[in-house]
Amino acid sequence: MRLKYKVALVTGAGRGIGRAIALAYAREGASLALAARSLAELEDTGGAAQSLGAKTCVVSVDVTDQTAVDEMARQTLERFGHIDILVNNAGIVGPIGALEDNDVEAWVRTIQVNLVGTYLCCRSVIPAMAQSGGGRIINLSGSGATSAPYHLSAYGSSKAAIIRLTEILSLELADKNIQVNALGPGSIHTRMWEEITDGAMASGDSDLYEFGLQVTGGGGASIERAAELAVWLAGDASQGLSGRMIHAVADDFPNLTPHIPEIMASDRYTLRRDEPPRDSGQTNTPV
Repeated sequence: MRLKYKVALVTGAGRGIGRAIALAYAREGASLALAARSLAELEDTGGAAQSLGAKTCVVSVDVTDQTAVDEMARQTLERFGHIDILVNNAGIVGPIGALEDNDVEAWVRTIQVNLVGTYLCCRSVIPAMAQSGGGRIINLSGSGATSAPYHLSAYGSSKAAIIRLTEILSLELADKNIQVNALGPGSIHTRMWEEITDGAMASGDSDLYEFGLQVTGGGGASIERAAELAVWLAGDASQGLSGRMIHAVADDFPNLTPHIPEIMASDRYTLRRDEPPRDSGQTNTPV
């Protein structure tokens, strides 16, 4: 078992990718703190994890509420004594359609859930991880960040920001033995993709609608592959890898282990870009 004796806190664990990751962790021997807004869904995931032999606790939480997030971490520590793995999976798709037509509150709420929620959850577990000698933080991002998702401006912006947050946090936590990576799951048939497909039809976005039908009609990525990547990022096979975005579909992650030193010596799997030539007249002063 690759995660035996580890404690994993998984947000958005009631359904979809979060549930799949939680159950994959249970099979690998981890104890689980399961968090989401729907207690009924969490209890269902918890029951399934327990049937696999995992110890669990469930916490109903709104990841945009700092007090609630801190309480989530406190309850996890009270139940298990330590937190080794945090999976920031909670997220929403937000408004679909042209930016100027989006509901402002819905647009802002998407940033709050996807980006601010990730920040708050990281903030809540870092002290405990540092005190126990290290940990792993896995932030869900993906192709919504590395490409420009048409008519999904709030979602795409939040997911791109998560990659940059991942990179910065990995630098800040390097001396605490806390690895921080982003996971791109691919376009998996979940309730989110059903919402995207329905929203695309309502907005008249035929291209997004047709792609959504492909995903929901059986042409989506494998949820098991995404869960396996989450196991890989949490286990010993990814030791030393931090500040990277690894994609379940595009990247051959099972074979990356021997290449981690050279990956970490390069800009591979990051958002960085080549600097302009020194004689180009451009500067690289960060702003």
